[in-house]
Amino acid sequence: MYGIKAVLIFALFALAACQEGYWGGHGHDDDHHDHYAPPHYSYEYKVHDGHTGDIKSAHETREGDVVKGYYTLKEADGTTREVHYTADKHHGFNAEVKKIGHAHHAPSHHGGYY
Repeated sequence: MYGIKAVLIFALFALAACQEGYWGGHGHDDDHHDHYAPPHYSYEYKVHDGHTGDIKSAHETREGDVVKGYYTLKEADGTTREVHYTADKHHGFNAEVKKIGHAHHAPSHHGGYY
């Protein structure tokens, strides 16, 4: 009988302790704090397929709300498109686009004159 009383007393003590903030219990809703870690990442990739002509690359980083990056792409006309960009909540998305090289076009293969 004394064992059951001891267990009940301990259970009541544990319940009261949790409500008062012991053992990791909060006790009050206004003590709750959300912890926010700003996002950070960096990635990069490259493709160079000489058979298909698929040549491209990209790199991007993010620190908090600021994103910076670039990508390059070999166009069908032989030029390379290069885009450098930034984005943040104050300035929005901004990009600078460059075309590198001289365009060349394949000869037309029409069977005659129109």
